[in-house]
Amino acid sequence: MKHTDAADQSSFKFSERLNKLPVYLFAEIDRLKQEVKAKGVDIISFGIGDPDLPTPKPIVNILKEESEIDINQKYPSYEGLLKFRESAANWYSKRFNVSLDPQTEVLSLIGSKEGIGHLPLAFVNPGDIVLVPDPGYPVYNAGTIFAGGIPYVMPLKQENDFLPDFSIIPEDVLKKAKIMFLNYPNNPTSAKADKFFFNEVVKLAKKYSFIVAHDFAYSEVFTGDAEPESFLSVKGAKDVGIEFHSLSKTFNMTGFRIGFVCGNKQVLSGLGAVKTNLDSGVFQAIQLAGAYGLDNELEVIKENNKIYRKRRELLVEGLEHLGYNVYKSDATFYVWTKVPAAGVSSKDFAMSLLNDKGIVVTPGSGFGEYGEGYIRFSLTISEDRIKEALERMA
Repeated sequence: MKHTDAADQSSFKFSERLNKLPVYLFAEIDRLKQEVKAKGVDIISFGIGDPDLPTPKPIVNILKEESEIDINQKYPSYEGLLKFRESAANWYSKRFNVSLDPQTEVLSLIGSKEGIGHLPLAFVNPGDIVLVPDPGYPVYNAGTIFAGGIPYVMPLKQENDFLPDFSIIPEDVLKKAKIMFLNYPNNPTSAKADKFFFNEVVKLAKKYSFIVAHDFAYSEVFTGDAEPESFLSVKGAKDVGIEFHSLSKTFNMTGFRIGFVCGNKQVLSGLGAVKTNLDSGVFQAIQLAGAYGLDNELEVIKENNKIYRKRRELLVEGLEHLGYNVYKSDATFYVWTKVPAAGVSSKDFAMSLLNDKGIVVTPGSGFGEYGEGYIRFSLTISEDRIKEALERMA
């Protein structure tokens, strides 16, 4: 009998759910960037939103100290250290005047991306509808597809300040919806939402009995005077929804993979049940480092925002001088602008910038069909590099 040592790998077919996913935008951009870089080109990247500013030293020092303690080297609790959850609850109380029970209304996450991606697994059955903003963070769509749900696009258009128009969603869709994903301050558009908008969201969610999942990753990244509004600060919000927070952007802790979600305890219980079966929690030393950041109102947040403000002013002024139509906002560390070349797709324009100028920007089409015609710049590079990029583009 003939024996083969290895299976024919060409017979290993991806699942239907995986085939439904588009190429993950940021991974694709990174691959193309490496190809151009290998040719010896000096790359200036406005691509992925990974802060170039360092993690505050006190947070790093806490991580070092706590990493050496034996108990922190064991499996952590699934729901997260009570100390971390208490720090998150106290921070929410001070920052947004929102009262949270750390035992039942706060859950630690391996970064907010993980929690967002896992949420549909807890509440979405095959064929259920999930309301997804477009353009939007790709994980809302991906998490829905992995759960067998059907993403229903809520267009975000500039004439509406990139807020969804709920009046155009058919009632039969609203009746079937299980989750509505929202994200303000918004990635990629940098748009903001106010309490009037969130009040309308709560009314709609109560009327049609769906969960509101608000991605609040950029709550602390703003370059104006008005602080972003928390969805949970609106009356009745905790009855229908949850809010995700990421320490990645707040304390420049992207590589630490630490965040939390808070709000409706029934929703958190469902998400927690999924996580219990799929991960083993966050390294305790990282949780304690994050708790330190939340407990101490670090001046570094204000200093970071001053840096982003200077970068935004420099980039926006330069882009407008070059004829770009920039959407004006003082939130997030993104600049969202229309593609300046008529009839050119956002991907083709981004590719031409990369190949001709060695500049990486993110095409709006990667965030959904309604992102077409736009490109996103990230303010996570120095003023000198921004100036150099503008000179190349000129």
